[in-house]
Parts: sequence; C-alpha cells; structure tokens
Amino acid sequence: MGHSKQIRILLLNEMEKLERTLFRLEQGFELQFRLGPTLQGKAVTVYTNYPLPGEAFNREKFHSLEWENPTEREDDSDKYCKLNLQQAGSFQYYFLQGNEKSGGGYIVVDPILRVGADNHVLPLDCVTLQTFLAKCMGPFDEWETRLMVAKESAANSRWLQEHPESAYNLVNSPHLKPAWVLDRALWHLSCDVAEGKYKDRGVPALIENDHQMNCIRKVIWEDIFPKTQLWEFFQVDVHKAVEQFRGLLTQENRKTTRPDPNHHLKIIQDPEYRRLGCTVDMNVALATFIPHDNGPAAINECCNWFRKRIEELNSEKHQLVNYHQEQAVNCLLGNVFYERLAGHGPKLGPVTRKHPLVTRYFTFPFEDISLSVEESMIHVPNKACFLMAHNGWVMGDDPLRNFAEPGSDVYLRRELICWGDSVKLRYGKKPEDCPYLWAHMKKYTEITATYFQGVRLDNCHSTPLHVAEYMLDAARKLQPNLYVVAELFTGSEDLDNVFVTRLGISSLIREAMSAYDSHEEGRLVYRYGGEPVGSFVQPCLRPLMPAIAHALFMDITHDNECPIVHRSAYDALPSTTIVSMACCASGSTKGYDELVPHQISVVSEERFYTKWNPAASPSNAGEVNSQSGIIAARCAINKLHQELGAKGFIQVYVDQVDADIVAVTRHSPSIHQSVVSVSRTAFRNPKTSFYSKEVPQMCIPGKIEEVVLEARTVERNTAPYRKDPNSINGIPNITVEIREHIQLNESKIVKQAGVTTKGPNEYIQEIEFENLSPGSVIIFSIASRLTLAELNQVLYRCESEEHEDGGGCYNIPNWLPLKYAGLQGLMSVLAEIRPKNDLGHPFCDNLRSGDWMIDYVSNRLISRSGAIAEVGKWLQAMFFYLKQIPRYLIPCYFDAILIGAYTTLLDVAWKQMSSFVQNGSTFVKHLSLGSVQMCGVGRFSSLPLLSPSLTDVPCRLNEITREKEQCCVSLAAGLPHFSAGIFRCWGRDTFIALRGLLLITGRYLEARNIILAFASTLRHGLIPNLLGEGTHARYNCRDAVWWWLQCIQDYCKMVPNGLDILNCPVSRMYPTDDSVPLSAGTVDQPLFEVIQEAMQRHMQGIQFRERNAGPQIDRNMKDEGFNITAGVDEETGFVYGGNRFNCGTWMDKMGESDRARNKGIPATPRDGSAVEIVGLSKSAVRWLLELSQKNIFPYHYVTVKRHGKSVRVSYDEWNRKIQENFEKLFYVSEDPSDVNEKHPNLVHKRGIYKDSYGASSPWCDYQLRPNFTIAMVVAPELFTTQKAWKALEIAEKKLLGPLGMKTLDPDDMVYCGTYDNALDNDNYNLAKGFNYHQGPEWLWPVGYFLRAKLYFSRLMGPETTAKTIFLVKNVLSRHYVHLERSPWKGLPELTNENGQYCPFSCETQAWSIAAVLETLYDL
Repeated sequence: MGHSKQIRILLLNEMEKLERTLFRLEQGFELQFRLGPTLQGKAVTVYTNYPLPGEAFNREKFHSLEWENPTEREDDSDKYCKLNLQQAGSFQYYFLQGNEKSGGGYIVVDPILRVGADNHVLPLDCVTLQTFLAKCMGPFDEWETRLMVAKESAANSRWLQEHPESAYNLVNSPHLKPAWVLDRALWHLSCDVAEGKYKDRGVPALIENDHQMNCIRKVIWEDIFPKTQLWEFFQVDVHKAVEQFRGLLTQENRKTTRPDPNHHLKIIQDPEYRRLGCTVDMNVALATFIPHDNGPAAINECCNWFRKRIEELNSEKHQLVNYHQEQAVNCLLGNVFYERLAGHGPKLGPVTRKHPLVTRYFTFPFEDISLSVEESMIHVPNKACFLMAHNGWVMGDDPLRNFAEPGSDVYLRRELICWGDSVKLRYGKKPEDCPYLWAHMKKYTEITATYFQGVRLDNCHSTPLHVAEYMLDAARKLQPNLYVVAELFTGSEDLDNVFVTRLGISSLIREAMSAYDSHEEGRLVYRYGGEPVGSFVQPCLRPLMPAIAHALFMDITHDNECPIVHRSAYDALPSTTIVSMACCASGSTKGYDELVPHQISVVSEERFYTKWNPAASPSNAGEVNSQSGIIAARCAINKLHQELGAKGFIQVYVDQVDADIVAVTRHSPSIHQSVVSVSRTAFRNPKTSFYSKEVPQMCIPGKIEEVVLEARTVERNTAPYRKDPNSINGIPNITVEIREHIQLNESKIVKQAGVTTKGPNEYIQEIEFENLSPGSVIIFSIASRLTLAELNQVLYRCESEEHEDGGGCYNIPNWLPLKYAGLQGLMSVLAEIRPKNDLGHPFCDNLRSGDWMIDYVSNRLISRSGAIAEVGKWLQAMFFYLKQIPRYLIPCYFDAILIGAYTTLLDVAWKQMSSFVQNGSTFVKHLSLGSVQMCGVGRFSSLPLLSPSLTDVPCRLNEITREKEQCCVSLAAGLPHFSAGIFRCWGRDTFIALRGLLLITGRYLEARNIILAFASTLRHGLIPNLLGEGTHARYNCRDAVWWWLQCIQDYCKMVPNGLDILNCPVSRMYPTDDSVPLSAGTVDQPLFEVIQEAMQRHMQGIQFRERNAGPQIDRNMKDEGFNITAGVDEETGFVYGGNRFNCGTWMDKMGESDRARNKGIPATPRDGSAVEIVGLSKSAVRWLLELSQKNIFPYHYVTVKRHGKSVRVSYDEWNRKIQENFEKLFYVSEDPSDVNEKHPNLVHKRGIYKDSYGASSPWCDYQLRPNFTIAMVVAPELFTTQKAWKALEIAEKKLLGPLGMKTLDPDDMVYCGTYDNALDNDNYNLAKGFNYHQGPEWLWPVGYFLRAKLYFSRLMGPETTAKTIFLVKNVLSRHYVHLERSPWKGLPELTNENGQYCPFSCETQAWSIAAVLETLYDL
C-alpha cells in the first residue's frame, strides 16, 4: 500500500549556517541528515540537543548521531543519520568537520493539540481563537494575576514593590536618568496644560488643530529643554576639569608623556549620570597639552587650550542631545496627533491627568512636587529604585536589541510606543543576574503551563530571546505539546525566523487589518493560507524545504485600530469570511463580532463586555444574542473553518473578481472536494460611497453541491448606537441575514446558475448574482469527488440491489452472473483468470465476441448522475479506443483499463476514511471496503426521514417528483440475502456492525444519521428488529435497543465532539406507543430524551402484543410468541424478558417444520436475562451514570410506578446492583458447594459463565455458548480476571473454529454443526435448519472472543499477552485468506463445523466484517 511514514531529508553542506531558516516538521516524522556534495567523503559528525529516548530536553546538552548506510557501499550518497520526532519544540543541530564546526541550524516540531471530552486531535489549521481582555470579563478572583505576561508586569504589582531590582530603574540603569528628567518635565507640562496655564500661549487643554501642535513644539523648545538642560548629564564640569588638569601640570616630578596619535581626548561618561559628572582621561590630556616650560604663563596657556578642547567636547554633546531632543519633539507630537486629532485614532479629548499630553515613560509612586526637588530623588537609592521604566515597543527597531540597555537612547528620544500600565523587567543575561525575577517568572510560567495548553507571547520581539527560551523550556516540561502563539513586528521574515526557530513558535499572528484594500487582504490569505490549488502530490520521502511560519490569521487584534472607523461596519462579515477561508489558524478579538465602533483600549477601558442572553433586546446595551452584529455568521464560519482544516482542505486559490469582491477556494486533494467563498467587501461605507449594482458573473468549475452559507449585512429598525457607560456595546441597528445548507435554487443572492462545458470532460457553472450587496458573502460546496455512497454503486451492488433500481448484474453466457454489478464483480473474475492466463474462460470469450460487457460497464454508470456518470464517461472514452484494436487483444487491455480505474477508486475510498484505515495494513484496508460494500443508497430510502432541523443531512433531487429528498446511507445486514427492500435493515445487525464499519472507518456523519433514524422509531422503549422503513417495523427483539445504546456511547467517545449527538433532534415517528406514524418534524426531541425514555420504559416494565399478530407477519410463530415482555429485575438490576415461544436475541431461529413438529417453537428462546444483554445494559447504565455525574446527561435516575407510587431508581443504584450480582449469579463456580448455584444438578461444565439467567427451561442457562464474551468486551468490570481467563480458555478449546465460534458446546446433546435450511425430515433438532444457532460457526462472535482475550491477557501479564497476540494473529490470518479468495470480497455470516462452506449463509455479512475490523483496531 506504499510508504506511509513521512520522511524528510536535510542535506548538510559545508559552512551552511541555517540558523535563520525555518524547518517545520510534525511529530511522527523521521528527519534524515544526509551529506551534501561538499561534505561527501569527509569525516562529519552531527550533533543535536533533541533528547535521547527516555531523557528530558536540555537545551545545552548535545549528543552525536550515528551514521547508517543501508546499501553498505563505500560512497556516502546513501549514508544518513536520523531523528524520529516524537516531541514538540525547537531543537538545534550542528555538524563538525573533524573538530571544526561547519554549519548548523534549528528544526521546529509542531505540537499535537487535543481538545474535547474525547481528547481528539485538533490540527493547527483548525484552531480558532478569540482574544478577551481579562479585566473586561467582570469579577473573577485573580484573573489579572493569572493572565499577565512574563516580559512585563503591572507597575503596582506587590512583588515588584518588594523586588524593584526586577525592573529597569534609576539605580540599576542610571543611563535612564536624563530620559526620566525629561519625562517628569513633560508630565508637569501636561498638568499645566490641563489646568489652562498655557492657553494664552496657544496650547489649550483641548488640542484641535495644527496651529496648537506648533505651539506645543514652541513651548517645549522654549521652556522645557532650557529648564531641564539634559545635555549636562553628558558633559564635563569645565572649571573642575581645568583645575584638576592645572594641579597635575604643576605637580613636582611630573613625567612628560610623548603624545600618541591614536589617543584623542574624549568625554568619559559618568556611570552614575550626574549633571556635569563626566570626566576625561587626564593622561591623554597631559600627553596632548604639553607646556613649553614650567612657568606660570606656559601653564595658563596650556590650561586655556585644554579648557577650549573641553568646551568643544561639551558642545558636541550639546549638539548630540539637541539632535535627540528634535527626535523627541517629533515623536511626542506624532503621538499627540494620533491620540487627539487623527480620524482613526482614539480622540482622547482634553488633556487631563487621566489622559495626559503624552504617556508617561516612568513610574513615579510619590506625590507630585517641583521638578527640581523630584530630580534630587534620582541620586537617593531607596527612592530611585522605584522610578522604573515602562515597557513598550519601538517601530522599526532591531528586535534583537534591548532598547532599555545602556547604549540605547530610545527613552530619551521618546521613540518608545509606551504601555503606561506595565514596567520593563530586567532579567540580565542569566538567572544569577536577577535570581528573584527568574524564579518568580519561572513559577508563573509553570502555573500557566499546568492549566493551559497554549500561551501567547505578546510583542514577542521585545522579549529577550534567552529569557523566552528558558521559560518555554520550563513550560514544555509540564505541557510537552504547548501551543505557542507569538506576535512579532520585526519587519523581516528573516528576523521572524530567529524567534520562531529558537523558541519553537507554533503560530505567528498575522493581521488582516494591515491590508489597505480587498486585493491586499486576498494576497495575505494566499501568503499565509496553504498550498496553491493543483499542487503536485508529494512523496512521503522528500527533501526538507524551508517553510514560512504557521499563521494565526486574525481579522483584528486587540492592538488594531477599530475596523468600523478605518473601514465600515459592513466590512466585518466579508473580511472575517476571507480570513477564515485561509488554510491556517484564525482568530479575532472580542468586540469585533458585536460591531463595537471603537478600539477597546487595553490600558484605559474600564467597562465590562456584554452578557449573552438568547432573548436579548437590541435596545439593551448590556446583552447580546445571535442576532447581534455578525455573531450568527461568525458561528457558522468558525464551524466551516474547523471542518475544512480537519478534512484536509490544504490547497488555496484566491481570485480578485473585482475591486471589492474576493473569491477564496479551499480544495482537498485527498477527497477531491472544494469550497468556494465569495465575499463582497465594504472598505468604504456603502451609505456614503458608490458601489455598482452590476456584479460580474463567476464561473465555478464542477458541480455545486449546496450553498453552505449565505449571509448579508443589513440594517434593522432599532435606535442608533450610543456608547454605554457600563458595557462595551456594539452598533445595535446592524445585523446579518443568514441561511445555511440550502440548494442553489433556494439562494436569495444567486439570480441564476447555468451549466456550460469547457472541453469534453470539464463542467462549469456560471453564477449570476442579484443581491451580493457590500457586506455579503456566499459559500458554495463543489462536488468534484465520488462519495463513499457513490463508490458503493461504482464498485459493488449485488443482484437484488440492482434489481430494485431497475437493473441487474451482468450474466456471462455459458457461465454465471457476476457477483456484483460494479467493478468488483469484474475484478473478482479477472483475479481468477489472470494468474492462470485462462484466455479460454467464458468471460474472455464474451469480451472477444462483442462489446456487450464493455458497454454494460460504462452505460450502467452513465445512466446515473453526477460524479458516477463522470466515471462512466471516462470509461466510455477509454473503451472507444479499446474497441479499435483486434478482438483477441481486448481481454488483456480491458483488464489493464479496469485495474487502473479500480485501484484509483480504492485509493479514493481509503482517503475518505480514518487515519486507522489510511495508515493500516493491507488487511485493514481491504476489510474497510466492507463499509463501502454494505453502506449505500438505493432508489428508495431504507431509513425513516430525519428531522428537517438537523444539519448536514444528505439530499438529492427525486428524478420523478423533481423535489428534494433525503438520501441517507443505510447499512445492509448481509449480501445477497439481506440487501434490498424491507429486509435490508435490521436494528440488531445494524448496531452490532456500526462501530466497525462506520466509526472505526471514520464515517461519522453516516453513523450519526443511522443512530438518529433508528431513534425516531423507538416504540415501547424498544428499537425495531426488522426496520421496514419504520412504518412496517417489528418490535420483537430485546437486544437491539441495547446495541443501539452501545453505539451511541461509542460514537460519543470516538467522534470529535461526539457528545453533540445527545442534543441532536430526533423526529419521533411514534411519540406514543399507539401513535400512527408521524412525518418527520412533527414531534422533535433531543436524543438524550429518547435515551432516557428507553431506560425508563425498561425499568417500568414493557408488555405488549405485536401489531397485526398472526401469519401475515410471521407464518410460523405460535400465538403466544407475539406477546412481548421486557423489564428490569428489582433485586439484581438485570434486564430480562421473552417467553418460550419467542426469541428476542440474535439467536432467533423459529422452527418451521410441520413434519418434525418444531414449527412455532424457537430453537433458542434465551428468555430470562441473556448474558450479552446484561453486559450491554451494564455498559449503558455505567456510561449514563458517568455523563450524569458530569452534568452532560441531565437525568440522574429513572422514575417508575410501583404499588401505586412513584419510585426513583438512580443510575448509581442500578449500576451497583448489576455489578454486585453478575458473577454471583452468572458464574458457574468450580466449587460444587457454591451457595449461589440454584440448579447444581444441571451443571455439566464448571468455570464458565451461563448463557442466561432465569430461563423458562433452566437447563438452557447452563449451555456453553460464545455470548458471554460480548459482555466481557462491553462491560469488563463485571468479570474477575482469573475467572474470565479460565472461561475464555474453555471457550477457546470447545467453541473456537477456523473462522467462527461454535454457537453451542459440541458436548451438548443437541449440538449439530451443519446447517441445511432446505432439509425437511423427522429430526426435530435439524429439520428446516432448526440448528441455525445450535452448532454452526458464526463469524461475528469470534471478534468479541478475541477482543476479550486481548483485554484480559493484558491483565494476566506480558507472557500471556504475547501468547494471546500470537493466537489472535493466527486466527485473523485465516480471515485474511478467506477475504482475499472470496469473489464477494467479504466475510460470511457463518460456516458449518470446522470452517466448512455453508451454502445457506450470506456470502458477506456486515457484522462479520465489523467484528474482525474491531479486533484489528484493538490489536
């Protein structure tokens, strides 16, 4: 089946340093390092810090990799060393050439995210995030302390007051003192402006125009800079320096130094940054300024030259500070302009203390005093330590540079875009530089990793890389699959990669708001969103290529300007649709969907978010519902985004239809399906800007299956927006009209759709729009693939299935009809002919004699519609050329054509199945085709109709009525006998087979629909045996309802978000026992209520007589057999039922022979409590108890009437009763004196489990049959390991056959292993197949036997497990042989004794295939 393991090859080349190249890999991949041309023949050693198996990751610990040479040739072309990647994170490698480092780089391994109650995998492309501001979430203890970030901290944090050394303050960072003085001066200026003190100088509190901005500039230059004299912090005290120099010149024994031309006099910065505290090197001064003698005049002259040079140096510093001040004024005014004048800015209004002229750069936790007095604090350590620098970011700066370190003038030049609510933390180079800070933040990081699966590194570019590495290493020790999202503004993909590769970042935030028009927005989708449509299929073994970082594409981040101000409210819907169609993670920020028309300030916003209330009124500003803003559309779009990611829609195409319309196609190369969104953006407000009503036609290749979603932004008649003082409210009078999962002809946006052809085999639909107004979207699903239901028709379909559709299987003259009408029928015959080269076979003779079979193959498919017809047309085109060659060559070329088509179709089938199938063995894959074989849709629906309110129900157009009708897949019990008409669907068979054929293969939607369809037929608390489309159902089995409940449990556990099925609507056909059949949608209930009804009815007790009792529904049954009973024993909790005249379990043979006098007598009534029903009911009760304890299932008990009173029986009590009584009453003890044994005289084997308890014929309880193994699988907690193992060993010895399990102990006096339904003689036990379940070897129980063996062997120990696995593989190998040899490509219903062929068995049976597939799944 080909190479399934993904292997990537990284070629190493001499001196190739790839530290800034991103290599992304997934867990489970193998990475091979191979020598490039420049290194072959040289001694190269590869080192990596990827941990050895069983070791923890240590960034500093490297180990060498061993070279492998699979060809053992002398050259190095095939030599490699490898890593099997099983751990997420960033890992470094380097290689040595001899002892010299020759190159290296990093690899990033993506995390595996798991979510939901079932812990299913969430691919990174499925991630959908929404950003919330914790403080706006309302009261919740410690929200802010739990969600703060590790590179900064709130200025008022208690721990920071206790450990001020953790921040950049004026004690540990004295170089910030000049910037601090300027910051305080600007604060005082701001306060004066707020108080109106500068109004007469043209600077009022409310800044409204450019003139006032120029006045601010003038005030700063004329007042602030002269007052602060910042240059003094960088200058030398001239007088002091000259006097010091004079003293050195007049010093006795002064040594004269020869001048050095390489040493020039320069200012040495005072490390404490005191005014005029700088110095110069006096040795350089003495060597530079040398008096010609020691006289006073010469000394004075020399000092004057020295003074002049110092003044020149001071002047240079003054000019430098002046340059900084010019930049500071420009930055300051730019900030004022954005905050108070810009149309897209926050427009803060008048200058106040709350909204100062500029954001403060430093903390000042003291009362305001005069600037001169405040400045004195900077030299007092116990005060200066609390004067801390705020954090922020610098536009266009080198992100690898720390802007708060010495050498950076960012604070002085006011270049910092400052966050006034947080301070910048000072980590230093290593933990020893600030021990408390590193320990504190490591603890915080570990707490975060304990409770969260992911972290966001906000403004990651301002995080010291070595700090982030240290913290993320600590986090990944606790959360190995940590999802790391980062916000980076490096301005360079090269620099981005430095952060991504070293930190192992999972997704980088990308902003749709950076797009200036719809064309740019579409380009971003293409850039960050997957492969191009039509990309080449890549082999599993291929070179490792450089990648771009995985994107978290956000329609808005919390830092972005408000899109409603920047664009229009009408653009919210189309832009979020475009973003969500990108093949990457998607995200948004709270407030976008509600259409909040302003930026929600991280710093200053003090209101709370709105609350959810389904009945919210648009006039209530504090509440929202699905009609608010674009919330309803967002829900649908997010769901689609996740589905596209989960189903492999990895290819993207973006089409700019016109200036405002963007079409995005997502294509899945594995299932050959596409989804196309068409969004009409509204960057300009449609109410004030012109948009053409003429929308271009669109041509969409393929057949539009449905309109997944159409939505339009519209106005509603409510009061306009008014900012609420308490809640962050949105625009109330704009909402969306939304419709989901409709047919194209139902669309209100599409005017008409025509079909045209482009070439002989390409179909295109031309779409003409009429209501695609600005702010509208429509999303199409394009059918360009064969579904598994369609593959059922192409590959399989036996005679009775085809006959129901008006056809039949091809009959080869002088031989036999084909087993299937589809390609498998032909391939099975060719598989016999091909190895023997049997050209004389009637099949080959028929091909040589004429085109009848050739035309049958293509015409049969062409007569159907859609993708099936396309396959037929392709075959017809191939057959056109086939017919031109000599007739004697036709058989071999016919075979060649079919082999190509057949193998391609099998691949199409497997690619639509689960990873278990796709990555499984040949046996698993071929068995999984049983799912295609058994599951199909005929001309007439076999299932009752599902609720109209249920989504994703497959529909088709009825060719006769031309109306839409449901076409859900149904599951045939077996071929050929149980494949069509009312005998196709059986409740018991369906739900025994459903887990193996539908859940394990990943056909979750079909499984859901079948579960809900049968749920709709619940009556008397039972699921029907024979479904008969619901209207002709027979409720004569006691076990189907428990198999149904087991499948619901399996569905919830195996399917992503499987618990959702409990809330799915069920259209009750019989809401009461005596209802006439109601049409779908008349009475809907959630599934959990139907489940509860089934449980309640059993506890109450079920007793009724079958409708239409008599020969018209069963010509053999005696009158008493039509009386149905079931209930729950009050003492034991066991489900019981039946009588000696009916058979309510799977062993349901009714005697038919008048001659042998067994007519109307069940061969195996199994009344009382059948062991597998007790096991299944225990499984259901235990599961419902678990769900109710988690408040997922709303019922904790059942309520029944007993003795005229209502009595509650809790699920906990019911569960305990079964547990306490099961082994006591079912186990046949090896101790003859066991007090629990009621009929010791009937015991003929000990150490087994009874087949039933409380049968009307007590000896039937003690018969050894395989049914107890079912209970072992579904409710293993009922069994003691040692007792279970002994019973299984007896079953293996007595019951296990080559393919199946004997249905009765061969030591039993009525055992007979050969089934002959045609035999009618005087033998009571054999006539008319009376021994159907009295010895013949049925296949499906062998699956439960083997699964039970596997389960309990693991409890017995490793040695027993190894032996059991050997047994299981040995038994399954016989099934594999049968499957490969069978022309039906299936496993039979049963065999006669010792595996002999039984002509009366179904040739392929659903539950037989399912049970073996389940065993392989467990194995």
